[in-house]
Amino acid sequence: MRAIWKGAVSFGLVNVPVRLFAATEENDIRFHQVHREDGGRIRYKRTCSVCNEEVAFDAIAKGYETSDGQLVILTDEDLNQLPVATSHEIDVVEFVPSSQVDPILFAKTYYLEPDAKAAKPYALLREALIETERMAIVKVALRQKETLAVLRVRDKAILLQTMLWPDEIRKPDFAVLDTEVELRPQELKMAASLVESMAADFEPEGFTDSYREAVVELIDAKLERGESAQLPDTGKKEKAGKTSEVVDLLTALQRSVDRARGVPADGAAESGDTAKASEPAEAEPAKKAAAKKSAPAKKAPPAKKAPAKKAASSKAAPARKAASKSA
Repeated sequence: MRAIWKGAVSFGLVNVPVRLFAATEENDIRFHQVHREDGGRIRYKRTCSVCNEEVAFDAIAKGYETSDGQLVILTDEDLNQLPVATSHEIDVVEFVPSSQVDPILFAKTYYLEPDAKAAKPYALLREALIETERMAIVKVALRQKETLAVLRVRDKAILLQTMLWPDEIRKPDFAVLDTEVELRPQELKMAASLVESMAADFEPEGFTDSYREAVVELIDAKLERGESAQLPDTGKKEKAGKTSEVVDLLTALQRSVDRARGVPADGAAESGDTAKASEPAEAEPAKKAAAKKSAPAKKAPPAKKAPAKKAASSKAAPARKAASKSA
């Protein structure tokens, strides 16, 4: 893993140097939009809705539309004048009971790794959170933007979970929830009995993404049946610093299938070289025969060309004399 932020946790007079790592990742299968006919990638252009012209990236600004239809344009120069949060400190504001923090507020999760010399204060903070059953409410600046977050413990690591601001949480404005419903004791008892019959300890490892597995099987089956094609050559060179190959799931699967079948990665090139190498052996007799037939034709022309040149020179002589006399 690669650290995305480096700073320190500060609570009271205690300072714990830490590094921040992303704790989660998405394993969704990513697809490209392609032309069904030839497999070419679909490209989008930034065009203006007023003049219909393509707009360069450096000519694009940010626009805010008000409720009464006014448009406020903010340029990079305007935004650069705003105060930027650049502090590299996780400032603990307060410690609250874990039960008071609604999980709906949680956004992104990160691991905090302590500096080698900060193992003891890191462990001290971790054990204090476990002992008191509390979370630390903190403020931290990530990507030049201040955000609210909590510190909580998972196994031996302290997690930093960014939080949504209160005004970002929607209210369930459903009229049906205010409807008076009468629940009989027998119904409540049966519902509770059903819950108890399905009670279990949660083990996330026992759950898998069945849709993703089905997609992988579908792609693998198409590759096995040969229902694939090479990526089209668009003739455009990749920019410096970027790989020229498109490494995605289809490419990885194709290489895996080829390796399992024992097909070399450059099989096409090898077959082409073999064809070229075998060509001279087959064509050699034909070339020798052609050379024998053309030999007499090459010897005949020199004897006929000599008189033609003399005749041409003798005819040209009177013309030159006539030209000199007229001059």
